[in-house]
Amino acid sequence: MSMSVLSRIAEERDSHCRQNSLRFVTFLAPNLFPLYEFITHHAGRRLGLPTELAVGSSYAQLSTESVDVAFVCGLPYVELSRGGEAPVDPLAAPILRGGRFGGRAIYFSDVIVQRASSLQSFTDLRGCSWAYNEPHSQSGYGITRHHLISRGETNGYFGRIVEAGWHEEALWLVARGAVDAAAIDCQVLAVALRAQPELAAQLRIIDTLGPSTIQPVVAARRLPQRLRTDLRAFLLNLANDPVARPHLDFALVQGFEAVNDASYADIRAMLAAAEAADFLALR
Repeated sequence: MSMSVLSRIAEERDSHCRQNSLRFVTFLAPNLFPLYEFITHHAGRRLGLPTELAVGSSYAQLSTESVDVAFVCGLPYVELSRGGEAPVDPLAAPILRGGRFGGRAIYFSDVIVQRASSLQSFTDLRGCSWAYNEPHSQSGYGITRHHLISRGETNGYFGRIVEAGWHEEALWLVARGAVDAAAIDCQVLAVALRAQPELAAQLRIIDTLGPSTIQPVVAARRLPQRLRTDLRAFLLNLANDPVARPHLDFALVQGFEAVNDASYADIRAMLAAAEAADFLALR
């Protein structure tokens, strides 16, 4: 690559960063916010850029200039790409600590009930009440929808369905007995139970759904390619960065793995199956 091209790339990157902070937005669970906050500010320090973090209010923001980098679930990413190339580019995704993840960027949804409940597996949930976080969540909604399709159950399996808003609220709905069960992102669940032993004493896992490819860190395609490359390299190096290690450990993250659009073929196939079955909404 010629020096003139390299200079132009550097100028594009520097111009973007002089004019604006690099705007990070999280659409993921609040109990993992400390990790996203650290990554946002540490990226600024490592790349020499001003950065800021906000909580997302609508996935439509991913198609606007209000978001440069986002922590987002795989399902809304796939939904954004249904009409063609998504406006954001997957950079990297976390590898969680634990043998069941096999060193891969995957996660599971753990089905929880009250500890004293007689329910023993997903099969026992016919006619029971069910909570989910929100309808664009792979871990709380998409994987449940797919599991029901795989069982040939696409109409009225649950007796009552409640939208909780966040995984943590769904946890407490089950713990208080307001609903019978919920599917919770296993990372969110593990962090919540570690932080709140009283909650752990009230809940029990009866089944596991998945795996699914875990949530990506995405960057707007309008950002200079060099900046996106630098952001991916920063994420991939976090596992070797001693400053980052305590923050990764807090979130039970081993490190990050490079991902791209093809990495989310599993979630895309689950969504396609839901469309084919005319079962996009749990009912």
